[in-house]
Amino acid sequence: MAKYTHQQAVARAAAFYRENPHRFVADFLHISLRWFQKIVIYAMNLNPAFCMIASRGLGKTFLIAIFCCVRCILYPGTKICIASGTRGQAVNVLEKIRTDLLPRSAELKKELVNGEIKISNAEAIAWFKNGSYIKVVTAGDSARGNRANILILDEFRLIDQETIDTVLTKFLTDSRQPGYLSKPEYKHLASQERNRQIYLSSAYFQEHWSYKKVQSFVKNMRNPKLAWFICSFPYQIAIKEKLFNVDDVTDMMLDEDFNEIKWSMEMLAEFYGDSEGSFFNYEPIANTRKIQLPMLPNSICQKLPKATQLRIQPKQPGEKRLLSADIALMASNKHNNDASALFVNQLLPTKSGRYINNIIYTESMEGMRTDEQALSIRKLYEEYACDYIVLDCNGVGLGVFDALATDIVDVETGEIYPALSCYNNPELAARCTNREAPKVIWSINGSPKFNSDCAVLLREGFKSGKIRLLENEYEGEMQLKNLTGYDALPVSEKMYFKLPYINTTLLIKELISLKMEESSGLIRLSEKSGMRKDRYSSLSYNYWVSTKLERGLRRKSEDEDEIVNTFCFRAPKIKHGNSSPFERRR
Repeated sequence: MAKYTHQQAVARAAAFYRENPHRFVADFLHISLRWFQKIVIYAMNLNPAFCMIASRGLGKTFLIAIFCCVRCILYPGTKICIASGTRGQAVNVLEKIRTDLLPRSAELKKELVNGEIKISNAEAIAWFKNGSYIKVVTAGDSARGNRANILILDEFRLIDQETIDTVLTKFLTDSRQPGYLSKPEYKHLASQERNRQIYLSSAYFQEHWSYKKVQSFVKNMRNPKLAWFICSFPYQIAIKEKLFNVDDVTDMMLDEDFNEIKWSMEMLAEFYGDSEGSFFNYEPIANTRKIQLPMLPNSICQKLPKATQLRIQPKQPGEKRLLSADIALMASNKHNNDASALFVNQLLPTKSGRYINNIIYTESMEGMRTDEQALSIRKLYEEYACDYIVLDCNGVGLGVFDALATDIVDVETGEIYPALSCYNNPELAARCTNREAPKVIWSINGSPKFNSDCAVLLREGFKSGKIRLLENEYEGEMQLKNLTGYDALPVSEKMYFKLPYINTTLLIKELISLKMEESSGLIRLSEKSGMRKDRYSSLSYNYWVSTKLERGLRRKSEDEDEIVNTFCFRAPKIKHGNSSPFERRR
């Protein structure tokens, strides 16, 4: 058996562990990795460009912490910077090292300066005795000036793309310089090590820049000349490896607040978008999600009295508001497509004589009686100072109209809401009990041509940017967290504020899931089995009425222009030096 000097033994061990980092984890950190974790650690160490899309419960932060320690120990002088959407998320990596890894490995503790990790509001860093470090940086302009050999972007979808391109990736200017390169006999050599970028996140929406980044990883991984690697792990892997309890997953799926879109992104690790051949395309609709905060009814706003941004605002000059409802009365597991959908549309006029449609509030009502739905609609009509109610008066909707066409008493408050009449249907107007009632209800009686026109109008409204929706629930949550008192609310009460965002996402899911049939030049949309179309119907009726009102707005604008043009005349020319007739008369 050959004998090696101490230096030779160290060199052989280092070379072995650099080629087998997963074995170093077992021998040095005393952690037994699952098979997929071994692959991830090996791929992180091997490829200069690495991306992982992971479900919840997979232990992503744990894997990052392990990799950082392995790299810093095996490659002296390694500089690692960790950035995330929030500083707290990035600090979690160092917390994981301190609470999970250090207690397992006395060897790791000996590698750290003073055997500890510094975490404070001002600084979060782990220094190694060999000159390596793991540092948390803020994902913003204040991070400029940092340098790294490895850049880790945790939850990279939450980081602004421009910040990554112009600030964070600029850290990777110099490669690691091993100490031996400074010796005269090695000056002719140059470091062959490449810097590394590691992207980790859960999945998100397909219109987001992060999806394009994932697509570029997939494309470049297929190129044998490039060292790119990407992997995706759904929740089934976590269950198989006993990192996630199957009963917990079942409870999540049976929860009343179960969100299929959120599930597909966070648990299935799938980026969400439209299916091929959809009548409504996902990207144009998603691009309209620009409204940061909804206008909420007072019953919800009073839970956050200081958050005035959420209150229903006074109307602006020329503004109109529409309340639309597609009515259903049954709610059951058997009939999953029976629910009433309400939308409040804020119509803001533009200089060109058109309306921008801001969908400032939406809710869904299930299992309510006719009189209960009518009262809810009537109260929202008053509270939002709406100009019109758009109502599907076919079938069960007729019962709601009849309730609105009579005086309604709120038994809880004793308040009486006067009857409302129909605007566009004389036969329905005749059913109103009060002949003097304001005619504000637009009756919708669908036909194949009308339904086709509504579908085409709504699609064009999204494509032209005339419709604006609330931001997605993730961005909405960030907006809500900035409101005074929100974090202190119980989880059940926070849901009242989140629901408009969630219902907007469910609206988009309905739209892009509709099946299209074309016959005799007309479009017919139908829902897939188990899906709904009540939100689509309500919004399409709402937008159809908006276009009718817009025509009146444009005619008014054209009439005003005509009046101005009719009375246009040239200014009189006055000759200087000659008195005018009026002056001569004096």
